[in-house]
Amino acid sequence: MADKRFSGVIGYALAPKKQNSFIRDSLVSLARSRGIDLVRVDSGRDLADQGPFDCVLHKLYGDDWKRQLTEFKARNPNAVILDAPEAIERLHNRISMLQVVSELKVDDRNETFGIPKQIVIYDKETLSDGQAWETLKFPVIAKPLVADGSAKSHKMALVFTHGALNKLKPPIVLQEFVNHGGVIFKVYVVGEHVRCVKRKSLPDVSEEKALGVSEDLLSFSQVSNLASRDMIDDDKYYMHMDDTEMPPQGFIIDIAAGLRRAMKLNLFNFDVIRDSRLGNRYLIIDINYFPGYAKMPGYEKVLTEFFCDVMCKKQQEEEQGEGDKAASPAEKEKEKSVQV
Repeated sequence: MADKRFSGVIGYALAPKKQNSFIRDSLVSLARSRGIDLVRVDSGRDLADQGPFDCVLHKLYGDDWKRQLTEFKARNPNAVILDAPEAIERLHNRISMLQVVSELKVDDRNETFGIPKQIVIYDKETLSDGQAWETLKFPVIAKPLVADGSAKSHKMALVFTHGALNKLKPPIVLQEFVNHGGVIFKVYVVGEHVRCVKRKSLPDVSEEKALGVSEDLLSFSQVSNLASRDMIDDDKYYMHMDDTEMPPQGFIIDIAAGLRRAMKLNLFNFDVIRDSRLGNRYLIIDINYFPGYAKMPGYEKVLTEFFCDVMCKKQQEEEQGEGDKAASPAEKEKEKSVQV
């Protein structure tokens, strides 16, 4: 059966780097073949003066941009905003980001999930107070509290000793490092579409290895960058990656659906590790809004299908709205009495 065609315009407002990686000719062409045009939002003009757009796809921040979205929505009440700024902002804080995991319920599974032990340090005084982090076992991952996509927010460190904490600059989150076989599972969520891929991660750290490192703090911006530093023979260690078993697909889909409902977001990914101590225990360590989808195999098809889903739902809601308007006062009264 041929793919259903739609007719719609999606305006995208993205930073230059994100635009270059995401808006590829292959995506634009495939979307157009289904009747969906991707049109760049002019950052030099107010959003409300542009369009018409059936949907605005964005990853911009700041009060002025929020004002523009509000004004655009007021003028175009049927337009879809992907996603609401208020929902996105929850992911800008690494504590509130993972709190949502505790709200999830995934039933009838052999697998369990959660987050690593973590605490937030707001000032230097707390760093020197041993009681503040005595529940954490070293090594720990130190991450900036703010996760706004900037280069600064990606600067992390693997910390082996209490003394090394003095080298860090609060506010930071200290997350207990859990051995996970050197493999991280990145789960991309695009509406109801879910794709899980595996990537290199930090190698396991034994007590002997932790004592043997030449530095008590190793800085990195991506976990794969640290793999060959001081820790391991990179190629030899990761030979097993192809054999690493993926998490059960149904389990991952259930978690993705739960996160999507709880966060009210359509476009995000989350990083999952398998706790080496318990083979069926999974830990969610990070959630990112509108990630680098182009790294996901076949991203064009997944995103185009999602755009079609958005247009289909919008069309159905508009038809429902027209039907409600057309109903006679007597019919509305009858429907109300039936609902009661």
